[in-house]
Amino acid sequence: MIAPVDRPQSETQPLYHRDYISFSAIGTYQQCPLRYYFKYVAGLPEKFTTASLAVGGAIHHAVEYHFNQLMAGDEPPSRDELLSAFWEGWQSRCSNTAIRFGKHENLDVIGETADRVIEAFRASDFARPDGRLLGVEEELREPLIPGLPDILGRIDLIVETADALKIIDLKTARSRWSAGQAERAGEQLLLYAALAKDLVPGKPIQLEFAVITKAKAPTLECFGVSLNQPRIERTKRVMRSVWSAIESGHFYPVPSPQACPGCSFRNECAAWSG
Repeated sequence: MIAPVDRPQSETQPLYHRDYISFSAIGTYQQCPLRYYFKYVAGLPEKFTTASLAVGGAIHHAVEYHFNQLMAGDEPPSRDELLSAFWEGWQSRCSNTAIRFGKHENLDVIGETADRVIEAFRASDFARPDGRLLGVEEELREPLIPGLPDILGRIDLIVETADALKIIDLKTARSRWSAGQAERAGEQLLLYAALAKDLVPGKPIQLEFAVITKAKAPTLECFGVSLNQPRIERTKRVMRSVWSAIESGHFYPVPSPQACPGCSFRNECAAWSG
């Protein structure tokens, strides 16, 4: 187990109450600067979350439980234990915010999805990692970029094999990814590599996405991401540019037919005068 870092305050605390920034917060600004303002600066609570996001979070909770049991030296959890962990994760999200269901979504449909996904996970090689588990939902925090607060990374799984230190991020998706899609999404993992570079000195780092689909026939596939130092430096420069815009107070809406329907700040956005 990696030595814990001081646990920061909640990601939903206003920016001026925190001394760190995460890749997800930077990503929120890139998607919609005004959403970033409402969430991280004004500190407004989320009024609802979509059922799809809640399912993804509950799947993460069940997978986290599975690997914590393995890291403790226990037997892999049963299907029923993982389903119980899924619903525990679901309930934790329901207690914090309302859940907005899609047109064909209800608790029965979600239960069937959870059952299929958990069976696919338990049958996968990913559920039985080849190596020593070093961290599950591990938080790493470093002052990586001059002029920015500490960078916080929350890594789903860290595994030490005979040849490498594997940094793994679990994604849930509606449809299967391609290797090219995983490579294009790699900035988050590249940032994690920079945070984890001194965990096991002398051992090379491997980056991997594990992508599980929330489909009628779920799949779980793992995709490697190239460890590219120029791309890491580019990611840092992008984050520095975004942070400069945040500090300068550049907040504005980015209307999107995909993102806006699921945003809980729509009323505030409509009332914003610029």
